[in-house]
Amino acid sequence: MMQNSNVLFKQITHGVYVIAVANGSEQNAFTAAWVMQVSFDPPIIAFSINPEHYSYQLLKASGVCTVNVLGQDHLAIAAHFGQSGVKEKMTTYRWQAGKTAAPVLSASLAYFDCKLSHFTDAGDHKIAVCEVIAAAELNSGWPLLYGQTGNMDGSSEYYKD
Repeated sequence: MMQNSNVLFKQITHGVYVIAVANGSEQNAFTAAWVMQVSFDPPIIAFSINPEHYSYQLLKASGVCTVNVLGQDHLAIAAHFGQSGVKEKMTTYRWQAGKTAAPVLSASLAYFDCKLSHFTDAGDHKIAVCEVIAAAELNSGWPLLYGQTGNMDGSSEYYKD
């Protein structure tokens, strides 16, 4: 007997991140769980991004971003950046500039400062493939896992039998 694959997607383990983008003085950030390393040499990260969102437009224009690793005590941060259409979303938390000038979330466990290589189509999202230019650990702790966020992202509507 085969179960609905959407139900089983919650069993795939992955972390929770804040992707921050900037294009000049314009900045935005969003919560992402679909992030992975794809190469050691050069170091490359890929993540999924909704092309309908403002962050996609900024990333496309500037070609730079940071991938900020959230800790298990960062559920409120994940929820904040998971909201769409919030004005002044960036002012709630402290940021520092990365090597690429993309914002780095000071509260994150670690960050990867990236330069966009290319996008690839993936259903209703795009996959951003990015070379890591700089990275550092900022704070200690255990990473927040997607399965620990419950229905924060409203995905339960996709996980029905």
